[in-house]
Amino acid sequence: MKLKEDVVRLETKIGDEKLIIETGRMAKQADGAVFIMYGGTALLVTAVASKVPAEETDFFPLTVDYRERAYAIGRIPTVYGRREPRPGVGETLIARLVDHCIRPLFPKEFNYEVQVIAMTLSCDQEHPPHVLALIGASAALCISDIPFNGPVGAVTVGRINGEFIINPTYQQLEESDIDLFVTGTKTAIMSVEGGADQVPEDEIIEAIRFAHEHIPPIIELQEELVRLCGKPKRPIEPKERDERIAAKAKELAAARMKGLIGIADKKQRQEYVEEIVEDVITEVMGEIEQEDETELVKDYSKEVVDVISELERQEMRRAIIEEGRRIDGRGPDDLRPIEAEVGVLPRTHGSALFTRGQTQALCTVTLGTQADEEVVKDMEGMWMKHFILHYNFPPFCTGEVKPIKGPSRREIGHGALAERALEPVIPSREEFPYTIRVVSEILESNASSSMATVCAASLALMDAGVPIKAPVAGVGVGLIKEGDKEVILVDMVGEEDFLGDMDFKVAGTREGVTAVQLDIKIEGVSIETLRKAIHKAREARLVILDKMAEVIDKPRPEISPYAPRIYTMKIHPSKIREVIGPGGVTVRRIQEEANVMIHIREDGIVEIAAKNAEDALKAKKMINEIAAMPVVGKVYVGKVTRIAPFGAFVEIMPGQEGLIHISELSDGYVRRVQDVVKEGDRVKVKVINIDDFGKIDLTLISPRRSTRT
Repeated sequence: MKLKEDVVRLETKIGDEKLIIETGRMAKQADGAVFIMYGGTALLVTAVASKVPAEETDFFPLTVDYRERAYAIGRIPTVYGRREPRPGVGETLIARLVDHCIRPLFPKEFNYEVQVIAMTLSCDQEHPPHVLALIGASAALCISDIPFNGPVGAVTVGRINGEFIINPTYQQLEESDIDLFVTGTKTAIMSVEGGADQVPEDEIIEAIRFAHEHIPPIIELQEELVRLCGKPKRPIEPKERDERIAAKAKELAAARMKGLIGIADKKQRQEYVEEIVEDVITEVMGEIEQEDETELVKDYSKEVVDVISELERQEMRRAIIEEGRRIDGRGPDDLRPIEAEVGVLPRTHGSALFTRGQTQALCTVTLGTQADEEVVKDMEGMWMKHFILHYNFPPFCTGEVKPIKGPSRREIGHGALAERALEPVIPSREEFPYTIRVVSEILESNASSSMATVCAASLALMDAGVPIKAPVAGVGVGLIKEGDKEVILVDMVGEEDFLGDMDFKVAGTREGVTAVQLDIKIEGVSIETLRKAIHKAREARLVILDKMAEVIDKPRPEISPYAPRIYTMKIHPSKIREVIGPGGVTVRRIQEEANVMIHIREDGIVEIAAKNAEDALKAKKMINEIAAMPVVGKVYVGKVTRIAPFGAFVEIMPGQEGLIHISELSDGYVRRVQDVVKEGDRVKVKVINIDDFGKIDLTLISPRRSTRT
């Protein structure tokens, strides 16, 4: 393809495919835009920043949106109106992946709204688009005038038969025991997210290291792109601060902030800081009013809050680095107190309450039939999920008042992480013929609620009698890094997450890791730091698993009496339509009369969900009356219903006809069918064959001929 003069197109090989980045042809009014392609998967990624500063907030005003277009895989949306619906779970998770990686790379002084939009325009259904979304976001920001401390690269890593694979296809991931999304700079890891099938910690670290080795060429490609067409970056205006006010606030608050360390209760710590803020604001404003004789005096409350927040951060970090003492009084390796209960709700199929410090998760398990499976449609195609985990974070869990709306990105992301952690131990549908839904209600939160969900869900599954392969637990690990000094924190609280440098969540069994998620607030961490952190997480996980085992150590032998019993039977696929009936009328009648739920698969497997065996047997009998099939080799007496030149049709069972071919009417030559049988005759026949479509072949048995065997 011939490119215009102002179009720049670069490429490099990553894994088995070429990575192509192009700019200057599409979306030229965006501050930065790239068209990025890998195999037959292509995305357009844009970056735009507002021209006026945003209102002051305690977070950077970044929005990342990822959208999948149905035309990318040659499909028209099946929803009403034939437009793409609002972003699904998969799109939300990819947007979060990109956000987590690029957010720490914006300068703290830059306070303009930034929006990154990634759209999948083409998908070969082999190469997942999330890697391209991250690389495209980095490239678009790097060539724009938006201040950004990039570039950053990304790859996925899998492992088949012990061999690591970079950017595995969807098909390869089916066989892989590792699936990790890794981002980084040339020298450090930025984020990690993914799962594994109970893989030992050192092998997870080796997978991350292997992935990081393939990131530098992606960085170099973006650096060349910037050299060829990058725009000059906008100047950053430092925030103005009244140093006199800052110094006074620091003088008044510094000594008192030391008393914050060691207060175990989250609310008491908040009240302690709020009291300091109120006292300092009162004293500072009093002095200002005395010194300034003007009628209007500027309100310096915001400046005071900023100073005290920074003092809180400094004191928390100083106590950890110098004294090994955390904000709640624990040592770096200490876990918060753990409590667990199962069977806490009387009528659910399974339930558990897990509390770690001031983080508490209530999980329930509901068992359903195959009809309850979730239908997932994404760039990979359409597939069914028989294990579902939903995570809810109501405002009361942090003592706040907020409107309750649909699930937030955070709730979707935390639920997906917990679901991924448990997937490797969930039995297959063949082993346990139920759809399994877990719901986590966070009742208290002071960090690591997703890992508390993993623990509570594991307990609830065992309480429900789900034969999981092993219990799973999870823990969040943090990092405080000052110069060359590093301290790893096990089981973080909220302030350590907010004011620290890393949030590394690790879940797994006693055998190995099932899920990881790494977010950082600094510009990268080393492989060795991650190695130390993941082993600290393992030590803590084993302690948590021991605590869980004191409550329940294996699945209950029977499912709840309130859960449906699923019975299966097989009918011939040709009889499915008759059992369902026109518009589903027949199957609904059976369900109502027998008090059951019925799901029929395309292969003829019928699942009957009933409260007792009696109802199931009643439904099974009704289905058999409709779907009963003749048996090859069995003799039947039937009525001749039709005569054709090639044979006679005989009804051997209600609604079941078979054909006696003219050659099967006699051992000798038959000139006409009517010479042997006539319409309305009752004849004895034997079934000699039933084909895959249910067509029945018969042979006539009569005194005038020998019996066919």
